[in-house]
Amino acid sequence: VTPVSDARDRKSGPARPASPQTHATLHVTMSVALPVASVVFAPTAFKRVAKRPSPVAKNLITGRAVVAMASAAPEATGEKKKLWGGRFSEDIDPLMEKFNESLSFDRRMAQEDIRGSKGYARALAKTGIITDDERDQLVEGLGKVAEEWAADAFVVQSGDEDIHTANERRLGELIGPVAGKLHTGRSRNDQVATDTRMWLRDQLVLLRGYLRQLIAVAVERAEREVDVVMPGFTHLQSAQTVRWSHWLLSHAAAWQRDDMRIADLMPRVNTLPLGSGALAGNPFGVDRQALAADLAFERVCPNSMDAVSDRDYVAETMFWATATMIHLSRWSEDLIVYSSGQFGMVKLSDAYSTGSSLMPQKKNPDALELLRGKSGRILGTLTGFLAVMKGTPTTYNKDFQEAWEGLFDTVDTMSDCLQIAAGCLATLSIDPEAMRRGLSADMLATDLAEYLVRRGVPFRETHHISGAAVKLAEDKKCALSDLTLEDLLPLCDKFEADVVDIWSYDKSAESRDTEGGSSRRSVLEQCAKLRRYLEETEGDVVPY
Repeated sequence: VTPVSDARDRKSGPARPASPQTHATLHVTMSVALPVASVVFAPTAFKRVAKRPSPVAKNLITGRAVVAMASAAPEATGEKKKLWGGRFSEDIDPLMEKFNESLSFDRRMAQEDIRGSKGYARALAKTGIITDDERDQLVEGLGKVAEEWAADAFVVQSGDEDIHTANERRLGELIGPVAGKLHTGRSRNDQVATDTRMWLRDQLVLLRGYLRQLIAVAVERAEREVDVVMPGFTHLQSAQTVRWSHWLLSHAAAWQRDDMRIADLMPRVNTLPLGSGALAGNPFGVDRQALAADLAFERVCPNSMDAVSDRDYVAETMFWATATMIHLSRWSEDLIVYSSGQFGMVKLSDAYSTGSSLMPQKKNPDALELLRGKSGRILGTLTGFLAVMKGTPTTYNKDFQEAWEGLFDTVDTMSDCLQIAAGCLATLSIDPEAMRRGLSADMLATDLAEYLVRRGVPFRETHHISGAAVKLAEDKKCALSDLTLEDLLPLCDKFEADVVDIWSYDKSAESRDTEGGSSRRSVLEQCAKLRRYLEETEGDVVPY
């Protein structure tokens, strides 16, 4: 923007240097004219500016009366006040309004926001800063707001930038000015942290229930199908004989760790930040311990600055979800391979499969592939959230708002994935004969080495002897189990006629009879331990 005096100078000669006063005018004029520049990017901003009185448009050119325009009170325009609007004198850019709002996704915490506000109203009344009658008005009015949300009758208004603003605005419409006392000593900084913790703790109870249901399905199938043997793999190469049940329990063991992690996480989620204010604490003597008990929190955040700054509970939830999804992804990958035509060991239920739009014969394991794919999204959400948090200074920053959509998506995705996984596992069918056909005699090479160990030969020697036997079978183009005693004796004189007894897949699995092994007894013991774990921890999975 060029001052008018400078424009005249361009006609008669070089422009004079702008005076200090001109610089000041330029600065203010540019700041006021900035919304006009946004017309290029936000057409809605143009409409708002175009409706201003023509003297204002003239001022944008002359620079006069700019300060007077900037000092106009919000009430003069007839616009609604914001919770934070007293400090500000200009309209917010409509694009910024959209950029800043979070009601579109944090409205799912409406009931938690109301529950927290009811508890805070009761806490304020105990301090004497509000009367018991005012407390009752607040609590009753909040109950009506909650009913509107529950009935899907809550009407969002322009200016409801988040769930806290929306609820307080509606409360004021219902009960009048006393609603303005609810926020006494409270900040949205400690309010949003309280709401999200209350919402998350309830969701974690549900997720833990779904996870434990998946474990229970695995245990039930492992007990029922304990006699089925199958090839075990390392590097996706046939390795040793195991039981189908042993494979199931290998994943159930990982899911048990996931259950332990979520149990360890929940007390840290269920920690109360309310009463911390914006950052420095509450000036009205609110009893935070009593407030925690009223809202079913286990403890209070010990430091008010940390209380509004802490998002560890979000990061930990996302990490738990990531670890659990990685386990589900690996489980899914196994089943995808086992269900392929080349293996044919398992068959997914039609309820969790889809077909091809081109190839009529196809039956695709889409549920398992989606589980595998969604694990990547969950991992990406965690990584993105940590990147957001790492550069933020102490206490609250608006960057933290980026946590909620990722958290909500993580919880929703985990809810779906855990239930889908349990459904897949409960309904798939196995083909024991195909599993047995997948076994091959070379998978008993380790058993051959162990045969000699029991006759006093050091394992390092037996390993080489068994390897030589495998090579001999390859040279003879026969199975390892087809080698005769006469074939084996040149390799080691400790071989005897009973060596033929090791060529049994069932005996191979049964020989691993240590705790955690693949023997029938050991597998059933693992089932019993998991059942006992689920029973002993059942009392921990209760709603708050």
